[in-house]
Amino acid sequence: DLVEEAQAVLASLVPREKEVWTTGNDCYLVRVMPYRTLDNVIQGVVLTFTEITRLKKAEDEIRKAKVYAENIVDTIREPLIVLDAELKVLSASRAFYQIFKLLPGDAVGRYLYDLGNRQWDIPRLRELLETILPKETSFDNLEIEHDFQGVGRRKLLMNARCVFEKMEHPQLILLAMEDITDRTA
Repeated sequence: DLVEEAQAVLASLVPREKEVWTTGNDCYLVRVMPYRTLDNVIQGVVLTFTEITRLKKAEDEIRKAKVYAENIVDTIREPLIVLDAELKVLSASRAFYQIFKLLPGDAVGRYLYDLGNRQWDIPRLRELLETILPKETSFDNLEIEHDFQGVGRRKLLMNARCVFEKMEHPQLILLAMEDITDRTA
């Protein structure tokens, strides 16, 4: 359909691009742009072909790794939240959503402290995430007791780890919790 693409670019003067796979399983980014002369007259189109097979294969590997990681998180029976460096929820385990009666659409992309009518704005948790974690890069078995709306009073053991891409800035924070309410009641 290159002829149709070229005709559309000539008619609109708006460049187009699309990915094309060959029968040999190579991928190219095809750009179709109007060709202007030095006198600023359109006299045809220019087609460029950029080989992007390695990029597309890398994107596919990243997608597979993301699905793999999401499946691991969903398999864990304990509540687990994956936060970005700004403490926004990237994902959470199915157990987290079930236990704390939240939906992914109400959590993903939001600040942890804003979840469930701000019921996660817990001073001790805020201290751990904003003060201790940046200094220590992790904490283990820190106990938090809190009343969660619709869930009741829970006693949780919290563990957190920073995942670093570059040593100076955490990219992800894994926050895992174990409900020990029944053990201490």
